[in-house]
Amino acid sequence: MPATILARSPPTTVPLSVPGKAPHNPPFSHPSPYTRVGISPPLPGSSANTSAVPSLTSGSYAGSTGGDSESSNGGASGIDLVELMNDRLSNAVDPLPLDRSLARQAQTSGALNAKQKELQELQALAQRRLKGARSNFSEGMKAAKEVRKDLEWTQKHVS
Repeated sequence: MPATILARSPPTTVPLSVPGKAPHNPPFSHPSPYTRVGISPPLPGSSANTSAVPSLTSGSYAGSTGGDSESSNGGASGIDLVELMNDRLSNAVDPLPLDRSLARQAQTSGALNAKQKELQELQALAQRRLKGARSNFSEGMKAAKEVRKDLEWTQKHVS
């Protein structure tokens, strides 16, 4: 009997569509500390230093106390940094979701406190009812013992 050889075919692959991930957007991106600020060029004839490198004759070089240093004009470009940072922070944080969550937290806290008070009242009521049930049970046990004694006495004297 001739041997038959079965050849296996290579496995076939079928393309599957895989759902892609949604692009990850961070909830808050920190603004770059360096941004472009519009500054008008110096007027012709002014003594402003237009070079990025201070010259040796400039009064702002090497800690000089000259009149054109950065501390005397409020910064290198004359921009109020406190106002700039205040504007950036006020634009970066939206107070509306914070206000909504604070209101929701206050409502939830009030509802939780009301439920806790209601539970305490129900617990006190249950404890009062339990105390009454225990006293009724102990009175019933005493009555049952008396009835048993009376029945035993009756059986002894009737028989």
